[in-house]
Amino acid sequence: MTQPHTPAGPAEPTGARTEAQWRDILTPEEYAVLREGGTERPFVGEYTDTMTTGTYRCRACGAKLFTSQEKFGSHCGWPSFYAPLAKDTVRYITDSSLGMERVEVRCAACDSHLGHVFHGEGYDTPTDDRYCINSISLTLDEG
Repeated sequence: MTQPHTPAGPAEPTGARTEAQWRDILTPEEYAVLREGGTERPFVGEYTDTMTTGTYRCRACGAKLFTSQEKFGSHCGWPSFYAPLAKDTVRYITDSSLGMERVEVRCAACDSHLGHVFHGEGYDTPTDDRYCINSISLTLDEG
């Protein structure tokens, strides 16, 4: 298996709220994923199979993260994108929490957990990256 790479992106988030403020803004399910790094169950998310044209934003802060143009059907159980909207919209953290090394993807604006990026899985996309993103971390502006 090819080792995931870490694309360039901002090293630190550009803005944040206190955890108490996040608890007031987010539902308990959103908080568990966005602020505590949880993962929603596969194949249950609102955007898993959606191919609607639009822009995906961070559910926590509203920052633009991905577009439908880069979304593809990976059949992995979560929405998949082959690239973010721009390299500075997300940041990357090495994640060794499950006994393997993965690359966590976070919102560059508010540091919320979005999912993980995997490289070299053989998908027929321009980057061979799969940004595996929790639906609950996103909202979709259609159009």
